Amino acid sequence: MFSVVILTLNEERSLPRCLASVAQCTDIVVLDSGSTDRTVEIARAAGARVFTRPFDHFAGQRNYAQREIPFRHPWVFHLDADEQMTPELWAECHFHLDDPVDGLLVAPKMLFQGRWIPHCTDFPAYQARFVRAPQFAFIQVGHGQREAPAMKLGRLGANYLHDLSAGGEAEWLEKHRRYARAEAAAFQQAEGGVPWSDFFSSDRLRQRRALKRLSYSLPCRPALRFFYQYFLRLGCLDGRPGRRYCQLLAQYERFAAEELRAARRQSP
Repeated sequence: MFSVVILTLNEERSLPRCLASVAQCTDIVVLDSGSTDRTVEIARAAGARVFTRPFDHFAGQRNYAQREIPFRHPWVFHLDADEQMTPELWAECHFHLDDPVDGLLVAPKMLFQGRWIPHCTDFPAYQARFVRAPQFAFIQVGHGQREAPAMKLGRLGANYLHDLSAGGEAEWLEKHRRYARAEAAAFQQAEGGVPWSDFFSSDRLRQRRALKRLSYSLPCRPALRFFYQYFLRLGCLDGRPGRRYCQLLAQYERFAAEELRAARRQSP
C-alpha cells in the first residue's frame, strides 16, 4: 500500500473527483494552502487528513509534505486537485513498491474540454510523482517542480489524468499569468546555456527541457508556439479542443514575453 498527498487551494469543484479516484487508499493527505471555500470540509468528509501550509511554490509544498507529514506508508503519490488516479496506474504502483529507486516518473494524460489531447500536450511528458518519503527531494524550476539531481529514478507506463479545463479558461489564464512571472524570474536567474547535446538526446525529458529553455531566446514566441504545438506536434489531430488549447498556449507565451521584458527592465 502507498499514501497519496493532494495539493489544494480553493478546489471545491475539482477535489471530489480527485478524492474519488483514490478512495481505496488507506492514507489520503490533503496539503492545503489556505482555502476559503469548502475544500477542507470536502477533504475531511472523505476521510483525508488535512494539513495547512502557505504556498510558496510547488517544490516547497511537495518537500514540506515529504519531510514534515507523517505518512503511513514509505511510498507517496503526489497529485493536484485537478488530477485523478487511474485503476491501471494504481495497480502498477503496487507492483513497483520494491524497486530500488528514490522515485518513479509518471506521464499525465492531459484532458481539455472533456477530450484527451496527446499531441498538443507533448505526451508523454514525464514528472516525478511516485516517490519515497522522506528521502525524495524536489527542486523548483520555473513555475513547476523537478526531481533534485541526486535522485535515482525509474519510470511507469500507466498514466494519471490531468483536467486542464477543470476551472474554466479565465482561471487557466489567471494561473498561467502567475506561471509566466515565475518562468521569467527563473530564466533571469539561470546561469549559462543549454548543452547542445540535450537537443539531440534520446531522453525526451532532457530534450523537452532544452527546447523550453531555448524558446526564451526566440522572436515571435506566441506564433511560434502555436505553430509548433498545432502543426509540428500535430495538435491539429486533437480536434477543436486541441486547437483552442494551442491558442491558449500562445497566450501564455505572450504573458511570458511580457514578464521577461519587465524583468529585464528592472534588472540593474
